[in-house]
Amino acid sequence: MKRAAIISIIGVILLTSCTQQKLPKIAIAGIKIESSTFSPARSTEESFNVAIGDEIYDMIPYLREGQPLRDRAEWVPTLVARATPGGAVTRETYEKFVNIILDSLKANLPIDGLVYDIHGAMSVVGLDDPEGDMIKRIREVIGPDVVVTTPMDLHGNVSWTLAENSDMISCYRMAPHEDAWECRERAARTLIERLENGKGKPQYKVWIPVPILLPGEQTSTRVEPAKSLYAMTYPASERPGVIDASIWIGYAWADEPRNHAVVMATGDDKEAVVKAAEEIAAYFWSVRHQFDFVAPTSTLEECLANALKSEKRPYYISDTGDNPTAGGAGDVTWTLTQLLKRGEFKGAKGKHLIYASIPDADFVAKAKSVGVGGKIDMVAGAEVDDRYAPPVRLKGTVTAIYDHPTNSEVAVRVGSIDVIVTEVRKGFHKEHEFTKLNLNPRTADIVMVKIGYLEPELYNMQADWMMALTLGGVNQDLPGLPYKRINRPMYPLDRDMADPDLSARMVPFVK
Repeated sequence: MKRAAIISIIGVILLTSCTQQKLPKIAIAGIKIESSTFSPARSTEESFNVAIGDEIYDMIPYLREGQPLRDRAEWVPTLVARATPGGAVTRETYEKFVNIILDSLKANLPIDGLVYDIHGAMSVVGLDDPEGDMIKRIREVIGPDVVVTTPMDLHGNVSWTLAENSDMISCYRMAPHEDAWECRERAARTLIERLENGKGKPQYKVWIPVPILLPGEQTSTRVEPAKSLYAMTYPASERPGVIDASIWIGYAWADEPRNHAVVMATGDDKEAVVKAAEEIAAYFWSVRHQFDFVAPTSTLEECLANALKSEKRPYYISDTGDNPTAGGAGDVTWTLTQLLKRGEFKGAKGKHLIYASIPDADFVAKAKSVGVGGKIDMVAGAEVDDRYAPPVRLKGTVTAIYDHPTNSEVAVRVGSIDVIVTEVRKGFHKEHEFTKLNLNPRTADIVMVKIGYLEPELYNMQADWMMALTLGGVNQDLPGLPYKRINRPMYPLDRDMADPDLSARMVPFVK
């Protein structure tokens, strides 16, 4: 009896030990970029920040040493590539990244799960729906039984192919994306939990295409109706039998059939999943006429007139048409050319304006050679997108240099304008990006940034703000863009279109 009890205890200990050692084996892979097909720019390998293998642990916050999820799975980091939004990705770059992912997966089979870490608005030259193409090719390697979770940007696009090959799919609930890493970590944690408890894939997933295509500047969750619309996803995702309910606004600056809004829900209770998705989709359509810009908009001339007469400082103006954080080339010179013509900024004692920014590697090199305090007279910009204005002449004094191995930046004073010129195009989101060039955006009269809606730090800093409807590859005048391939009718391009069928479509699981 005593011996039998001891043997039983030892068996339990051994079984427990084996169970504790058995961690789910989860791969992580993805390519993240937002690509404007209305921009002449092309995104190449050099455009991306690429992490391969163990380098991914430093790129993904929830996988860093000491984070709870790091030790809850046996991770297989393949390749994760991220880029500032830009033009369409070259096919050569895309194929290189995808093949690295596929080779890494083949070398680490079998796996239990995959975090498919994407943005969802990548365009590739000569290829429709690259995220759908990539996950299909991944499925051919890992097989149909692996549980795939796909966390995305809400400005991504969910094609039927992507929905079919993703078992659990979700996106951010805030724009600006203050919850980006919360969403991505939640997706990974849910995957781990479903593998740990043996539930695996959800029983149901539904997809509802909503024929609406709007820019992020009209769908920010800071304001209505997007604020209330996205608020619906929180309680919907907490309903019994529902894993997640999400809304994709879609990406407005690419001309592809998949570019439109989508509502999806996943879970184990069919009725609950269908109801969650259909309620959200119906409300989305019902408020379509209420979407408007998150800030007052006008021409550049009127925005400047308002800023110059305003006593509020700093007064922010978004140079929206060439916003690099939405896919613009970033080097359109039209706005800066107009600024330099204005008498208010000609003299050193004029209104102080900071302009961020224009990319030109040769200009930065020249500025570095003359040094701080040196004079410079050289053209900049319009190397990629010269459709609206030629390179702009900057004749002034170099006031600051920020030396960096991959993207040095300089500030040049021209009259009363401080122009920031960068080696590589970039968006300006944070205060330190100005102060490292000895520029104080809090005390400037006007700060003009190539951006759409202001990111949190800038938004909290501004005393007043307008968005200038300027020219570029992410022009806010959607009806004026040369769409040829998106599905029509599409709101607001077809404002009087009939009500669409917003019933849930059951998405099959790959077999």
